Amino acid sequence: MESVLIFFENLPSWFRGSLLVGGIVLFWMLEGLIPLYTVKYKKWSHAGINLTLTVINAAIGIGLAFTLLKTTEFSKEYTLGFLHWIEIPLILEVIIGLMMLDLFGAYLVHWTEHKIKWMWKFHIIHHTDTNIDVTSGLRHHPGEIIFRTAFTLFAVLITGAPMSVVVLYQSLSVLFTHLTHANINMPDKTDRFLSLLFVSPNMHKIHHHYKLPLTDTNYGNIFSIWDRLFGTFVYAQKGSIVYGIDTHMEPREHSNMKNLFKIPFSEYRPPTSTDSKFK
Repeated sequence: MESVLIFFENLPSWFRGSLLVGGIVLFWMLEGLIPLYTVKYKKWSHAGINLTLTVINAAIGIGLAFTLLKTTEFSKEYTLGFLHWIEIPLILEVIIGLMMLDLFGAYLVHWTEHKIKWMWKFHIIHHTDTNIDVTSGLRHHPGEIIFRTAFTLFAVLITGAPMSVVVLYQSLSVLFTHLTHANINMPDKTDRFLSLLFVSPNMHKIHHHYKLPLTDTNYGNIFSIWDRLFGTFVYAQKGSIVYGIDTHMEPREHSNMKNLFKIPFSEYRPPTSTDSKFK
């Protein structure tokens, strides 16, 4: 286990890039072989928008990696975080670290984005995609990356997770993002079994349904147990899901890069199924 952590603590940039690009290529190919939906859309044009956002956000992420490194060092120096206060086997420390990073740095921020109006206006860019595939996973407004990183820093300070565990979590997160967004047809029994502990492809796609209440379910990133524990887990028939968000269903809005950047700064639109998403 120690050798694995040393590897991730010193993870080469080329390896991180390979996970991102290689995962996209692999699942892109699988989408052609075992597609969940065979809806015809301009896949390359669609990918162009999503991959442009991916590159921009990756650059921001690299810039913010310094803050993560310094936060883990600060946590270690001042023994902040409960993992510094208890003596447990290393493998258990890693598992708990991964789970807590998933809870605070992924589930909590995702749930919060759906509950606070100004955060939702940034996060909605991810939901405007009407054709979910492997390129959709990292379709985020650059502004969202900043407060997602802030929640990750918060998670590090609570847990005391070292940089090696943080990088391991981020690597697993990239793989799960590819898996859960890819337009692949996973057998129902396999998907349901996987969803007992992890976020499965069909489980996450329910979250991308265009109308409430399903939009506000299944917030998990890697582990599904948080949705089950906090009552946000839902499982529905995969054929009943319509992608997108009801407030921005026009192509000129969700397929225009300039408009996607402007949405967080535009007037809030309440969902069509209720007067307001926010109280």
